[in-house]
Amino acid sequence: MTASFSAGGNDRSEGETLRQADHGRSHSIQRRMSLGLTASTLVDDVIDRIAPCPWGGHSGRQPFEHVRPAHPVKPALYSPEERRRRDASPWTIVQAVLAPLQFLAFAVSIVLIGRYLLTGHGYEVATVSILVKTVALYAIMVTGSIWEKEVFGHWLFARAFFWEDAFSMLVLGLQTAYLVALFAGWGTARQQMLIAVAAYATYVINAAQFLLKLRAARLEGRLGPLTSHGSMGGAA
Repeated sequence: MTASFSAGGNDRSEGETLRQADHGRSHSIQRRMSLGLTASTLVDDVIDRIAPCPWGGHSGRQPFEHVRPAHPVKPALYSPEERRRRDASPWTIVQAVLAPLQFLAFAVSIVLIGRYLLTGHGYEVATVSILVKTVALYAIMVTGSIWEKEVFGHWLFARAFFWEDAFSMLVLGLQTAYLVALFAGWGTARQQMLIAVAAYATYVINAAQFLLKLRAARLEGRLGPLTSHGSMGGAA
């Protein structure tokens, strides 16, 4: 009787031990699966951030429409109404004439300035060329402001030409600094010429800005019928 009871107790103890072992193995498996799912989720999240998959239904990750576009669409330079005012304004033609004339004055002047700086000769003619270039700059700035007011409703810094106008202010400031130094007799002749060279360097950058804007205008003009924003086709 005692032996039978002892044997039964041992059987129950062994069964309990087996159940505890099975429970421990099950808990360990569940824990490993949970860690694996967590790691997989982290990996998927990293992949989605680096190279989002456009076929979310097949990959199990976020769908394509939730991915932000890499290149947001830029607003058109001109609205249809602004384009109409630009085409009707006589100041558009004035700008188109003055811009190449100013560049011609710059090209001649920079050669004369270089000649003076290298040889010390031709100061007077170089000075006259800078004055001609300055007059052309002031003319295009004044008429350009009138044009901008007619087309965009702002004398300066309209949205489409904000950065071009901002850099134009730097060009205007340096060109004016040369005039002040010349007529006030500040600095040597060479120092005055170097101020003009600095003004010309900023003018080249500013001209490149407007040429790029003109190119963008022409591209938008060609694509205008295919877009809902209107087109742009004139000179900046």
